[in-house]
Amino acid sequence: MSSAFKFGELSVSIFGESHGKAIGVVIDGLPGGIGIDFDAVLDFMARRAPKKDGTSTMRSEKDFPNVVSGMVDGVLTGTPLCAVIQNTDQHSADYKSVSHLARPGHADYTGYVRYNGSNDLRGGGHFSGRITAPLVFAGAIASQILESKGITTGAHILSIMDAGDERFDPVNVNAEQLKQVRSRYLPLINTDVEQQMRDVIADAAAKLDSVGGIIEYAAVGLPAGIGSPMFDGIENRISQAVFGVPAVKGIEFGAGFDVANMYGSNNNDEFCIENGEIRTRTNNHGGILGGITSGMPIVFHVAMKPTPSIARLQKTVDYTTMTEETLGIKGRHDPCIVPRAVPCIESAANLAILSYVI
Repeated sequence: MSSAFKFGELSVSIFGESHGKAIGVVIDGLPGGIGIDFDAVLDFMARRAPKKDGTSTMRSEKDFPNVVSGMVDGVLTGTPLCAVIQNTDQHSADYKSVSHLARPGHADYTGYVRYNGSNDLRGGGHFSGRITAPLVFAGAIASQILESKGITTGAHILSIMDAGDERFDPVNVNAEQLKQVRSRYLPLINTDVEQQMRDVIADAAAKLDSVGGIIEYAAVGLPAGIGSPMFDGIENRISQAVFGVPAVKGIEFGAGFDVANMYGSNNNDEFCIENGEIRTRTNNHGGILGGITSGMPIVFHVAMKPTPSIARLQKTVDYTTMTEETLGIKGRHDPCIVPRAVPCIESAANLAILSYVI
C-alpha cells in the first residue's frame, strides 16, 4: 500500500501529498563512507523545477531537501537517508469546485474507490507529479554513487509531438555526451530543434490543451554480467521504477517495438572484439540480454502522456451524486510535462541500476 520499492538491499519509500505540509523520501541500503556533493544534488534537482519560459506550471517551489538522517558533513553514514522537502506554494482552493468530479486522465476516481473516498484530492494528492521531487533527490544521490563506480547516466527529450531530436548513438554514446546533454536548459542533443519544441508546447497551451513526448535514457560504464533472468532482470527493475513516475505510459529497450518488423538477421547484434573487449557491432538489444548487462550502453525510451489537467471543457461524472457533468480544469499546470520529467526518468532508472551494483 506504500509508494516504495525494494530491489535487493536497496529500498526507497516516498511520502507526502502535493498540497500537504511536506514531501520526502527514505532510502535504505546505501553504502556508508561515500561523499556527496550537495551542490551537485541541488543542481540535479533544479532540472525538475518549473521553467520560467511558458513551458511549465507557474507553481514555484524551492525544493530544498532537508536531510534529517543518513548523512553527516556530506558523507553517507550507511543508515537510512531521509530528506524532507517543504511545500510552500499550494493553491488548494483551485480544487474545491472539482472535489467530486473525476478529472479525465487523473486518478481521482480510482483513488476514491481504492481508498474509500479518503484520498487527498488537492493537487492530485499522492498521485501528483509533485511527488517526483523527492524521487529526484534520491536519483541525484544514486547518480553520484554510480559515477564513483565509473557508471554515467543521462537522458534527453527525444520528441514532443512531431518535433524530434537526434537519438543517442546506441553503440558509441559516451559519458561526456551524457553529461553535456544533462547540463542544458532543455536537454537536447541537437539544440536547433529547441524552438520547434517550444512552438509545439506554446500552440497546445494556446488551445487550452497539452502535449506529451518521448524521453531517451542511456547508461554507460556498466560491465557485462550484471542482472538476472526472467523476473529480476535489469529491464524488470528499471521498468518497475520508471513506471513510478506519473504520466509514463510505455517503455522500450534498444530497438523496442521496431523489432516486430525486423528479420532475425537484422535484429541480432553480431559480436566482435574491440581493444581486447567483447562488444556488439550494433545495439538493438539496448545493452541487456536475458535480463543481464552485455557491456554495451543501456538504452531505453519512455513515452510520456500529455498532462491531463487542461482548461478545455471535458465530459465527466460526479462520482458522489452519480450524475454526468462538464468541467474545465483551473489552476497552474504544465502544457507539457516532458522537459521536467527527464531528470525523473533518470532518477528512477539510476536507482534501479544502483540496486545491482552496491
